[in-house]
Amino acid sequence: MRTTPVPRAAGPAPDTFAGLDLLRAAEALPDDERTRLTELHHLLQSAVRRQSIDCWNREEFAGDLVAVLAEAGLGALQLEPTSALFRGLVHAEVARADLSLSTVVGVHNELVVGLIDALGSPEQRRELLPGLATMRTIGAFALTEPDHGSDVAGGLATTARLDGDEWVIDGAKRWIGLATVADFAVVWARDVTDATVKAFVIETDRPGFRAVPIRNKIGLRIMQNADVTLDDVRVPVTSLVPGAVGFDSVNTVLRHSRAWVGWQAVGLQLAALDVARAYAARREQFGRPLASFQLVQLTLARMAGNTASSLALMMQVARLQDAGILEMAHSAMVKATCTTQARESVSLGRNLLGGNGMTTDGEMAKLFGDAEAMHTYEGTYEINQLIVGRALTGVSAFVG
Repeated sequence: MRTTPVPRAAGPAPDTFAGLDLLRAAEALPDDERTRLTELHHLLQSAVRRQSIDCWNREEFAGDLVAVLAEAGLGALQLEPTSALFRGLVHAEVARADLSLSTVVGVHNELVVGLIDALGSPEQRRELLPGLATMRTIGAFALTEPDHGSDVAGGLATTARLDGDEWVIDGAKRWIGLATVADFAVVWARDVTDATVKAFVIETDRPGFRAVPIRNKIGLRIMQNADVTLDDVRVPVTSLVPGAVGFDSVNTVLRHSRAWVGWQAVGLQLAALDVARAYAARREQFGRPLASFQLVQLTLARMAGNTASSLALMMQVARLQDAGILEMAHSAMVKATCTTQARESVSLGRNLLGGNGMTTDGEMAKLFGDAEAMHTYEGTYEINQLIVGRALTGVSAFVG
C-alpha cells in the first residue's frame, strides 16, 4: 500500500513557467507574432515531433515533414518583416520538435534565402526567391571542404576561372547540408585570377556536379549532409553572386547563422525538458514517481537553469540584431556557450531516463546525438571561443 502521496508538482502545471516559457520571452512579442508562435508550437508538436523519429532512425530525408514546414510558411521566414525575437523563437520551436528539420529551416533561411536576398543580383532575387519562399525550390550552402573546415577562410581550395562568358568551377566540398536534395547550391570558390573568394549559384543537375550523402552519423540524421565534387562545372557569368565577393561577405552571412544555432540550442534544451519532465511524472520507482525524488528535481532544475541562461543570451542577441549592431564576437560567444549548455542538459536528461535514455523510443537518445552535431557545426567550440578571445584582447591566436 502506498504511504507517500504523489506530489502535485509531478504533473504539468498550467502556469507559464511550467509550460517552459521560462523567462516569459513570448510576452515581449506583439499579439500577432505571439499568436502565430503558439500556433506553430502546437503544429510542430502534433505533426512533426514524434513523426520525425522514424526518419531519424533510418537516416532518411523527411520530405513530407518539410512540406508541413513549408505549408506553415517557414520557407519565407527570412523575408518577413517580423522581429528577430520572433524568428529566433520560431527556430527554437522547430528545434524543439526536431533538430534536423530545424537545420533545414535554418540553412534554407539564414544561409540561402538570406544570402540571395541581401547579396544576389536583381535577376537572382527575381528568379530564385519566389520558389525558395514556398520551399518548392531548395538550396544548399557549399563552403567547407574535405581539407578545410576551421581554416576555410585562408585555405579554401575550390577554384573558379573565367572562360569567355562562363565560369569553370573545380574542387570538392564536404558536410554540405541538403546537397543531395537541393535544386542549386551556393558554391564558394577562389577566383584563380585575383585569389578572391566568390560565391556562385550552381544548379545541381549541371554536368560535373555530384553529391554523395555522408552516412552513419550519430546525430542530425534527417539532414542530408553530403560530399560534393565539382569537376569542370560550367556556369554562365550571371551565376556569380555580385555581393558575395571576398571572405567578409561570408562572415556577413555566418554572423547571423551562428546566432541561429544559439536558438537551436534553446529549442533542443526545451525538448529535453519536455521529455525529462514527462518521464519523471509517469515513471515510478520504489513505489513513488521519480518526480518526488530530490536528485531528480535537482537534475530538472539544472536543465531549466541552462535553458533559461541560453534563452536570456539569445533574447539579447535578438535585440542586437534588430538594432543592426550584432557583431561576430556576439554570435561566436552565444554559439559556443549555448551549445555547450545544451550538451550538458541533454546529458543530464539522458542520465535521468536511465536505460530508457539509451534508445530513440524515449526521444532523449535522439536529442543526445543531435546535441553533438550542433556543438560542432557553424564553427567548433574552440574556434568560436578564439573569435571571442580575439575580440577581448585584440590579438589573434589563430595559427597561420
